[in-house]
Amino acid sequence: MLKRTPKNKERNILQLEKITLPSEKYLPFSDKLKSLYAAMNEKYKEAADFYGFHCSGCEDNCCLTRFCHHTFSEYFYILEGYKTLKHEQQTEVRKKASDVCRKTAEADEKGMPVRLMCPLNFDGLCVLYDYRPMICRLHGISHELRRPGQNAVYSPGCEAFTKQSEGKGYFQFDRTPFYIEMAKLEAELKQAFGIKQKFKMTVAEMLTSEMFE
Repeated sequence: MLKRTPKNKERNILQLEKITLPSEKYLPFSDKLKSLYAAMNEKYKEAADFYGFHCSGCEDNCCLTRFCHHTFSEYFYILEGYKTLKHEQQTEVRKKASDVCRKTAEADEKGMPVRLMCPLNFDGLCVLYDYRPMICRLHGISHELRRPGQNAVYSPGCEAFTKQSEGKGYFQFDRTPFYIEMAKLEAELKQAFGIKQKFKMTVAEMLTSEMFE
């Protein structure tokens, strides 16, 4: 179902042509995701306020990072946001996404690293900010993750965060509850729509799928 993508990614979107958004069947999942995102935003703001962290004007822009996303829930929500854009902006977004996918494939062929701006970034701002995926909401601040039966795994924040938080105390920013709730929501959505495939795509790859035409 995806253009200019390997067959394994085509299988990820095998059944999506059967789903039309928005639909009465999908809306409860959209509402649950909005609530989960709101909780993420609140916790992130708590941590950012504690450290006095401000994410703006950073040279190492996280929108240049090649993030892969792993849920149909986030895919559908970006599609929901995409449909709010004017036709001209949709066309521009898809063109930028196609360019990113092409340049990424070329770099991968040569075994070269690649850092390309997210196609949703226009003049430094995300045009679908309210619909952005989970990692875009949580990235930057140091955090911890707790797997069952294991000790907590601690991860540092971005370079800008490290500089701005120097000498500050420790704020417990545990991502675990958000990952658990996202996994539950994803399982419910896949069961409701009969989706059995796993999902792994960048935003650029999502935007070049036929669902976005």
